[in-house]
Amino acid sequence: MRKMKFSEAIDDAIAQAMAADSRIIILGEDVQALRRNLLVRFGKKRVLNTPISEAAFTGAGITAAMTGLRPVVEIMLVDFIGTAMDAILNHAAKVEAFSGGRWKVPLVIRATCGGGYGDGGQHEQSLWGWLAHIPGISVVVPSTPADAGGLMFSALEHPHPVFFLEHKLLSDMWLDYLGGASRKSVDFDVPFEGTYGQVPSKWTKIPLGQAAVRKTGTNLTIVSLGVGVHRSLECSKILQDNNISAEIIDLRTVSPLDIRTIHESVSKTGCLLVVDEDYQGFGLSGEVAATLLERGLSFEYARVCTSGTIPFSRKLEDEALPNVKRILDASLKLVNKKV
Repeated sequence: MRKMKFSEAIDDAIAQAMAADSRIIILGEDVQALRRNLLVRFGKKRVLNTPISEAAFTGAGITAAMTGLRPVVEIMLVDFIGTAMDAILNHAAKVEAFSGGRWKVPLVIRATCGGGYGDGGQHEQSLWGWLAHIPGISVVVPSTPADAGGLMFSALEHPHPVFFLEHKLLSDMWLDYLGGASRKSVDFDVPFEGTYGQVPSKWTKIPLGQAAVRKTGTNLTIVSLGVGVHRSLECSKILQDNNISAEIIDLRTVSPLDIRTIHESVSKTGCLLVVDEDYQGFGLSGEVAATLLERGLSFEYARVCTSGTIPFSRKLEDEALPNVKRILDASLKLVNKKV
């Protein structure tokens, strides 16, 4: 075993995959600077800078995937995906279905997501619920370096389009790049356990659609992903002091969704809290609840999400996003309701 930072683990998994498969290429804005370690090792023909046009280089990545390559398209912020959405929604996601399986799009779109560092509502969205809503697309949101590398390694061998979303509060490189020198007076509540940790000496695939139980419990199930997992774990320590045992489930992927693991946990606890940094309306939190209800499960339910546009004010931003206080308040209210 060895230890790595979050972004370092992702790049290391990509490097291992690129060494084994010459079809894997990387393209995007400034990738020769951002992935200079991969550039030095694999050269300019496999790590390609592009113009600042998400629509253009995402479309190029999709057509490259259709012709036999396995591109990793890098979009700096998931907020910018809107400019490339036609190619994703109407082409990448549908080509296989429309062609009866004759054409496939083995594409990974890597983008940062999430707030908590003071960049406002045009740069800090999560949007994994929106993307997972599209049939034909998988959505990955890791919470630890080991998962980040293993899930990326799996995504690179996946035969269909995969969104790989990297939360900026976990990513040392992106936090420094986007939230560094210009914001030295601002404190970031960064969960250390997610930014640096043990990883395997050689990467193996973590299957998409397989959640992880980060902590077992008996009174309450908290389901989350990305930074929300670490906020929930922190909350669980406070709950334990109040004799409340919380089980923490890390989804790891939004689509496919591991509803079986959630079902088993909620069947035991009878209480479900979904902690989701994405928007509340029409999103992941409602999907989890609806799917469990369709399975005939009866349970107490609450959610802590982002309900509207993320404010630019750092203080208001912190209140709008799922923080430990909001998770704790919702947990206590939910458990008391069950009693």
